[in-house]
Amino acid sequence: MVSNFVEELRWRGMLHDIMPGTEEHLKDGMQSAYVGIDPTADSLHIGHLVGVMMLRHLQLSGHRPIALIGGATGMIGDPSGKSTERNLLDETTLRFNQEAIKEQLSRFLDFDTDGENAALLVNNYDWMKGITFLEFIRDVGKHITVNYMMAKDSVKKRLSEDSKEGMSFTEFTYQLVQGYDFLHLHRKYGCTLQMGGSDQWGNITTGTELIRRIDGAKGYALTCPLITKADGTKFGKTESGNVWLDAHKTSPYRFYQYWLNTSDTDAEKYIKIFTFLSREEIENLVSAHQQAPHQRQLQRRLAEELTTMVHSAQDLESAEKASEILFGNSTAESLKALSRELFLEIFEGVPQAQISRKELEGGLDMIAALSAKTGFLKSNGEARRELQQNSISVNKTRVNEAHTITEADLIRNRFVLLQRGKKNYFILVVD
Repeated sequence: MVSNFVEELRWRGMLHDIMPGTEEHLKDGMQSAYVGIDPTADSLHIGHLVGVMMLRHLQLSGHRPIALIGGATGMIGDPSGKSTERNLLDETTLRFNQEAIKEQLSRFLDFDTDGENAALLVNNYDWMKGITFLEFIRDVGKHITVNYMMAKDSVKKRLSEDSKEGMSFTEFTYQLVQGYDFLHLHRKYGCTLQMGGSDQWGNITTGTELIRRIDGAKGYALTCPLITKADGTKFGKTESGNVWLDAHKTSPYRFYQYWLNTSDTDAEKYIKIFTFLSREEIENLVSAHQQAPHQRQLQRRLAEELTTMVHSAQDLESAEKASEILFGNSTAESLKALSRELFLEIFEGVPQAQISRKELEGGLDMIAALSAKTGFLKSNGEARRELQQNSISVNKTRVNEAHTITEADLIRNRFVLLQRGKKNYFILVVD
């Protein structure tokens, strides 16, 4: 029994273009559909998530999802939305990346179900590597005219006058290679639908054209909108680069913070696209958020759902505690429970000063800690005034002038967190 996959995408704002007849075709019974994934890194980033979510919704609707790792196309470079060619990868690197990506996909797709709609992972390098150039231009190339290929927006853009680099023959053939993928999956797995971002429409429809011209069969196409941010900056990018699903590339804390810091407009859009919450749940959340936007209920739920889905409930708990340390009430004990890496991550960019461990023997007085030894405050007089006004904390605990800093105050045996007021931090690093 299948449910209406297209309608699910439609209300979530995940439908851009759809070939006529696609929705009716999917209502006929279980179908197979695929999304291509770039294997040029050993991790997916959140820019891949829309395609992955489409595959998951497809499987939940009773259809069979196929994730295609573009081992062959990754060696070429897709001109869609690009201004330059990709670096080419060797097979060993591609295989390593494929295994890493499959592990991440398994958090979203069920590869092991006994049902007919168990997810498949395939790599187009497996069927492309044995095809010679002469075979390809004879059996595939002759069916698509140059006029047809030149009419694609991705090609026209690269050949336009404002493109300095032009376009290589390698990239020009990309749509044929991707089209052949669709033909191959149609023949081997009965795959009738290819999905992707809206910039992939030209490549996808080349596949449907190959299926029609070579096999006399029908293929379908469906795309989702390219995700944007309301402020015009690129979705999925931070100052340090991509937001990865791999915890070693982007920590769960940073991952959580990315979603927590989205704007109200973006959060309302993203919670439909990047979670599996029901329509009713989302409408209730949006309504509650509009009544009390300062509570950021949408952002919190979005961050909770995604961090748990991509990482774990335990990682979510750690990220929430870490966020509370920076933005809310916390204790010296909660600070000392942090790992060294997470402590430095939370307080990245906070000014630091180094002191020797010897200076802690007998205790470092607060005036020296705030001024002479660190420069956190401009003078001893200012340090004394702030202490008298009860605005200085050591490791989140208010202190007065009588307090001395000792080794007992050290976080991970190395750090002391000084704080003036709510947001002014300084770190003592003990060597």
